[in-house]
Amino acid sequence: MKGLLPALLVAPILLILIALASTAWAQRGDTVIIDVRTIEEWNTGHLATAQHLQLELVGDAIDTLVSDKEQQVYLYCRSGNRSGQAKLIMEQLGYSNVVNAGGLDDASQLLDVAIVR
Repeated sequence: MKGLLPALLVAPILLILIALASTAWAQRGDTVIIDVRTIEEWNTGHLATAQHLQLELVGDAIDTLVSDKEQQVYLYCRSGNRSGQAKLIMEQLGYSNVVNAGGLDDASQLLDVAIVR
């Protein structure tokens, strides 16, 4: 029983540290996460560290969020279709490090970032 008590106290601390490390990874200066869904979809839930830029605005406004065309960018939407379109637009504009992270749930799992509602 004596050995069990310290383990029970340490486990929650480790979970908190892992969560903080995951959030820090997603917020690193070299990674940007962008939700390309509509504002209505964004308001129903999005990744905690994501920025919003609706698909229709990607071509004209992506440089306001991502000025370095070699910066790592993850895109997501509802199913992966619009984020795939946004990826193609960004590549046509010269961005070289863009990943279609799929739908919201897929992106959450891939990037280990919580969905906030």
